[in-house]
Amino acid sequence: MSEATQAEGLNPELKKHTFEAEVAQLLHLVTHSLYSNADIFVRELVSNASDACDKLRFEGTNDDSLYEDDGELKIRIAVDEAAKTITFTDNGIGMNEADAIENLGTIAKSGTKAFLDKLSESQKQDGQLIGQFGVGFYSGFIVADTISVESRKAGEPADKGVRWVSDGTGSFTVEPITKDTRGTAITLHLKEEYSEGEDNYLDRSKIKRLVNKYSDHISLPIQMRKEIWQEDVKEDENDDTPASGEMVLTDEWETINKASALWTRSSSEIEDDEYVDFYKNISYDMDAPLTWTHNRVEGRVQYTQLLYIPKKAPVDLYTREQQHGLKLYVKRVFIMDEAEQLLPMYLRFVKGVIDSADLPLNVSRELLQESRDVKSIRDGNARRILTLLASLANSEDSDKQEKFAQFYAEFGDVIKEGLGEDAGNQERIAKLLRYATSTQDGLVTSFEDYKGRMKDGQKAIYYLTADNLAAAKNSPQLELFKKKGIEVILMTSRVDEWAMNFLTSFDETPLQNIAKGAVDLGDLQDEAEKAEAEKAQETLKPVVDKLKTALGERAKDVKVSTRLVDSPACLVVGEGELSPQMIQMLQQMGQDVPASKPTLEVNPDHPLIKKLESSEQFDDLAQVIFDQALLADGGQLDDPAAYLKRVNELLMR
Repeated sequence: MSEATQAEGLNPELKKHTFEAEVAQLLHLVTHSLYSNADIFVRELVSNASDACDKLRFEGTNDDSLYEDDGELKIRIAVDEAAKTITFTDNGIGMNEADAIENLGTIAKSGTKAFLDKLSESQKQDGQLIGQFGVGFYSGFIVADTISVESRKAGEPADKGVRWVSDGTGSFTVEPITKDTRGTAITLHLKEEYSEGEDNYLDRSKIKRLVNKYSDHISLPIQMRKEIWQEDVKEDENDDTPASGEMVLTDEWETINKASALWTRSSSEIEDDEYVDFYKNISYDMDAPLTWTHNRVEGRVQYTQLLYIPKKAPVDLYTREQQHGLKLYVKRVFIMDEAEQLLPMYLRFVKGVIDSADLPLNVSRELLQESRDVKSIRDGNARRILTLLASLANSEDSDKQEKFAQFYAEFGDVIKEGLGEDAGNQERIAKLLRYATSTQDGLVTSFEDYKGRMKDGQKAIYYLTADNLAAAKNSPQLELFKKKGIEVILMTSRVDEWAMNFLTSFDETPLQNIAKGAVDLGDLQDEAEKAEAEKAQETLKPVVDKLKTALGERAKDVKVSTRLVDSPACLVVGEGELSPQMIQMLQQMGQDVPASKPTLEVNPDHPLIKKLESSEQFDDLAQVIFDQALLADGGQLDDPAAYLKRVNELLMR
């Protein structure tokens, strides 16, 4: 830190500070590991400068004096080839000494540990992670061996400026300076390898290309000094050879980006590449989005929505602390990141921007929760996303169908949450759901597809929940349906059991869980079968009564089954009661679950049940039959050792 060391001996006001431990660890990784995408420092420093201007614009709505007679917000980038420096300057909100120490010496509220853990796992994601966890400033140390920051906070006197300097090795210095203009200037003193050759960031054309790639959408003008071609003066006026010359810097600053917010432009004027670049910038996702929708909504509430569906689910999609939401602007003034009130929870994976013409500039998260206008925007966003997904799902285009399949593989379980959270859009959501069935593997069958294949006389949509597809396909509950050729939807996600509590019918056709309540196939069961079932009830009554006694409190009831063909027994819960899978899921979540006992149904035609009538080990066999039915249903044994002991004893006899 040569600059700081020299100053330290001369300036008694210069103070040396040590980075907090996590920042020091981060800087070590930045300076030793992150070489795969050095370009990101341009994106991050421009983004920080834009944020600083947004903050001033927001604060300035209540206090015009903060503009200090300079209302034209802008960002400037200056390259000094002789000094080997790049300087990013903004006239935004600025910092005082306390701000500089807090913002540049610590990483407040940035999820630093999660960032470091992820960075250690895979440096390949550096470009994504740096911005995602709010540590973009430190990306400058990828290309610089020293960074100096000069800043003054808007509204404070000129002599309250601050200079911050560090070489990124563990400490930094701060000292007061006089700075006539508000805002911040960040100067990167480039490392040798980044000031020459292919990685030369002193190349102005390269910086312009990076700004166009990463920051073209920023609504502020990003400026660099204009270059013009200057021809050499010929000594001989009669010389006809082409004139030579060179590019010369002028004192004029030119805007190098479009300087208009992407979402404010007409969608017909925007190229797909621009939409993709904007998405990557706001989401820190290195992949292009799966699809997007861009609309201006007119009505009681006017707003512009630019909404993206990612290609991949984030790793923290199901984490309670996950940050989500949309960027909120009011009349192009940035208000907040991650405004979660603008989307229902089941659409928390959606990224994008909302720019409202009606919300107040001083809107807070608390006011967002209570605002009728915000509820209208949230409902409109939900409808727009569901309509976009439906257009993919119902398209005849194979590419769109493939996109929907990709979406469903990543986010299908999340949108199922909407069945319970969004009653107004329940039908829209239900039409998007896809399942495997007893006749078709793969998540390809919709409720509408199923209805189109229902047998004549079938009055319900039959489904079965299980832990996985193999367990579902081998469930005893399916046996009668397989025998009669009746298709059954197989639901194998943990959220299905919960979600189906809220969806009782589809297109006026009731949904029936075949593992709950009595099986009534109606017209699909002939009179001879019904008569045979009634006869079996009478014939097996002594065995059923004895089973009730042997099982005691384990079973709510014991009945003769009409649904079994090959298995000796199965467990059934009553309508409205919790299944074993649901009970297990709630217990794993740490919730208290009310006691629930299943009904044991036995197959009167199975040899094992017939053997019960004369068995001397009736009680042990009854317990084994119950335990096997529990295991087949995906449940867990309370006492596995006792089960094994009974099985072994029965095998030895």
